Amino acid sequence: MMKVRADAVAMLREGHSQIHVMRTLRVSHSTVKAAREYLGLPAPGMGRRRIEPLADAFAARTEPVDGGHMRWTGYRTSNGVAKLGNGFRVLTARQAAFILRYDREPVGRVMPGCDMAGCVAPDHVVDKPMRERNAAAFAAIFGDLPSEEESSDA
Repeated sequence: MMKVRADAVAMLREGHSQIHVMRTLRVSHSTVKAAREYLGLPAPGMGRRRIEPLADAFAARTEPVDGGHMRWTGYRTSNGVAKLGNGFRVLTARQAAFILRYDREPVGRVMPGCDMAGCVAPDHVVDKPMRERNAAAFAAIFGDLPSEEESSDA
């Protein structure tokens, strides 16, 4: 007979999912299976998890900020990148905002086009072609502005 871990049994009794117990305790499937059998619990269902629509998932992980900006409140990687898992796909929060606003995949890096660092408001994000168009428009209106190095030499 296989030994049953008391901590796995306790977590299952609290209602945690099999995958949550495995990840939290860093144990194998067979360890949690033994705890389920000990408790007389049925095997976990094999059905697919419902995929939350992108707009709903995004809205649940953001909060409005003054000026029409939005702050990300959801998951961040260890180096601070705001991430959103949607089905089998993982997007940055800015990519998700861009797709919601423009209904297309972004090209290149998505960045806020406003003055708030970290803003994920769909109306404020721009991809590489949009930034290039904006830079060309500014150059056409104002001419080529000298760089900081050139202006400091004068």
